[in-house]
Amino acid sequence: MSRTSHSFAPPVMEARRWLDGVHFPPDRPLINVSQAAPVDLPPEALRRVIAEAALHQPDAHLYGAVLGRDELRAEVAEQWSAAYGGVVGAANVAITSGCNQAFCAALATLCDEGDEVILPTPWYFNHKMWCDMNGLRAVPLPCEAGLLPDPERAASLITPRTRAIVLVTPNNPGGAEYPAELVREFFDLARARGIALIVDETYRDFDARTGAPHDLFTDPDWADTLIQLYSFSKAYRLTGHRVGAMTASTARLAEAEKYLDCVAICPNQLGQIGALWGMQNLAQWLAGERAEILDRRAAISEHMPQLAAQGWQLKGAGAYFAYLAHPFAEGSDVLAPRLVRDAGVLTLPGTMFTPTDDPSGARHFRIAFANVDRGGIAALFGRLAALDGPGWPLAPDAANA
Repeated sequence: MSRTSHSFAPPVMEARRWLDGVHFPPDRPLINVSQAAPVDLPPEALRRVIAEAALHQPDAHLYGAVLGRDELRAEVAEQWSAAYGGVVGAANVAITSGCNQAFCAALATLCDEGDEVILPTPWYFNHKMWCDMNGLRAVPLPCEAGLLPDPERAASLITPRTRAIVLVTPNNPGGAEYPAELVREFFDLARARGIALIVDETYRDFDARTGAPHDLFTDPDWADTLIQLYSFSKAYRLTGHRVGAMTASTARLAEAEKYLDCVAICPNQLGQIGALWGMQNLAQWLAGERAEILDRRAAISEHMPQLAAQGWQLKGAGAYFAYLAHPFAEGSDVLAPRLVRDAGVLTLPGTMFTPTDDPSGARHFRIAFANVDRGGIAALFGRLAALDGPGWPLAPDAANA
């Protein structure tokens, strides 16, 4: 068998195929809450910087350093040191072709065939896919109340083949913001058991809390255990430019460089130039983006009562996502394509974020609410509340879902 044959098809691409042949009339356009990505262009000033670099900066079109442009690595290190109250050097930062590549590179430095990686569930599907395609065992850690993972339960899953625990906070798909104390407990567990803690902070810029979301970088020996991942895609709307970051020990980045050199040689130069300018000039603009996302999160909570009356439950909301438990008799994997036809809503079923033998996936949908404004959220909840008829029978215990 091939490596890719061990994994499932890309979920977002699968969901897009549900649109084939479906007509959306002008009075009921498609509401697409399937993919977590900004739909608007980057700010004009940022686009101009990229355009000017494309026209006048020769090295923007050439191969660059495998671990990224020095000035961007230094900027990330400086801002991370200030934001987290710790010491991060430029040599601790690698720039990658998006955060997904950073995750792949991290596992390449940690794991060999047959090793294990603990992933809280519901998990980010690309993390599971990468494990499957590389002969690694993704060990599910079912989350508890508030969609939070339990360190004690994680400890019980560690074996001699465990190489890492992965946390995504704010979480994709659940939206949960992991308390700093919880992140520290996982760090201490990983250190005590001699494994790595990978913390994916793709959505850190949209955390509802003020101040540092954790204190791990204040530990003088953080790099012995922590690998932090980040994406510039959401903060500066640079999704198509593929720019991410991996912060780790210099020894680990030396290993990651081998992997990165083979899969991309270097990150996109124009994207890196744009990311650097964004970090240095768009703090106030980004604060406005965060405020808008937090307002959309509030709109989710405000509109939730009309669904709660029918048995829906809001299990988590934060950053770009809401995770909803539905009240219907059938599973979300069956209902999601039907939502496109019956409600004009494209969303992802919870089955895309859970093991195949986990029944909780069939009870949930992920809503990527960053794709819709307050008006769109109101329309979305109105359409979900209107679902009825023979195609949408309620489960017997819907009122207690």
